[in-house]
Amino acid sequence: MSSGSHTFAVAAYKDSPYLASCLESLQKQTVPSDIYLITTTPSDYLTDIAARFGVPLYIGSHQPGIGRDWNYAYSLATTDYVTITHQDDIYTEKYTETFMARAASASNPIIIYSDYAQLREGQVVTHNTLLRVKRILNAPLIPRFFQSSKFVRRRIFSIGCPISTPSVCYNKARFPDLHFDERMGANIDWDMWQRLSEEDGAFVYIPQRLIQHRVHPQSQTSLWINRGGRRAEDYEMFLRYWPVPIAKLFAKVYAYAESFNP
Repeated sequence: MSSGSHTFAVAAYKDSPYLASCLESLQKQTVPSDIYLITTTPSDYLTDIAARFGVPLYIGSHQPGIGRDWNYAYSLATTDYVTITHQDDIYTEKYTETFMARAASASNPIIIYSDYAQLREGQVVTHNTLLRVKRILNAPLIPRFFQSSKFVRRRIFSIGCPISTPSVCYNKARFPDLHFDERMGANIDWDMWQRLSEEDGAFVYIPQRLIQHRVHPQSQTSLWINRGGRRAEDYEMFLRYWPVPIAKLFAKVYAYAESFNP
């Protein structure tokens, strides 16, 4: 049974061994949501797992790609809020309850997102250098009176991207035609936050670890980094805020974060 206000749109790619755990976590939410799978790589595995969990499986006709998959997933949601769910991640049982409560109390929310832990080789990691840096960058958005400040958001994104992408809940009622840049890979999320940061309204940050983001060599982020595509996109993003010499310097420093992915 759905609450009718929130959707988990699960972007499934090939046959992830972690998909069942993800779906289990979504169905254990204290407040129910709509749930569906989308894919451009159909298989008996995905058909069977959709039937097992009793969720729809939508097969896109487009070529596989992160941007195209996310745009397709987002377009199918009919609720006011939608989370584009990563197939490998775990959502704590109060994710939806907490997010919808904050959506109701926030002033004109654009996105709502939370802190997170990492899942590495079956172990939950709550503290490391990367997580600490992201929490420091997100700290200015803990006070509600800063969440609607375009200046604060711009300063944060000029240094890096601290948002946990799979935690993000979008206000689809306000942005029904949201479109990810399909030419981007590793920074498709950073690009979206930068564009949304120019809109009036709130970036609602919840400093609770409400998801567990799985880090493993076959994740899309890890594969993109290993192909060398991330550094060029990092440089492109920093150029939106800084002159060339400073953008190059930030891109080199930011590349250090890649060492935290396998």
